[in-house]
Amino acid sequence: MKSVVFDTNVLLDLFVFNDFRAIHLKEVLLSRQIDAIASPKTLEEFADVISRPLFSLDTDAQEQILVKWRLLARVLEDQNLLSAPWQCQDADDQVFLDLAYTAKPCTLISKDNEILKLANRAANEGIQITADYTV
Repeated sequence: MKSVVFDTNVLLDLFVFNDFRAIHLKEVLLSRQIDAIASPKTLEEFADVISRPLFSLDTDAQEQILVKWRLLARVLEDQNLLSAPWQCQDADDQVFLDLAYTAKPCTLISKDNEILKLANRAANEGIQITADYTV
């Protein structure tokens, strides 16, 4: 089973925006055809982002989204993550790289340009970094 790490923007497309480009990815995730991987730090970041007024989600809606994601994801403890040999300029994004590096071989789906810039180097470690929602 393919291991996949989702960055926060991808999770927003899956659970908040229900983006049509992510329909197939969401089906694959919900049917557990992939091993979705998260960590407490990534869960906290997602919770923080969806709580922002920009998304207009009440507390119940936020909790439903978080519960669904927690049920679908295999959570690796932050203290057990290996440090990726490449550093992202945004410290909040480094956890996604570390998570993918720990779970390799895997795919990291991101829309973040700073993460996407590392795709060639990550490929040498068995990690596919992509903005493509087809897995």
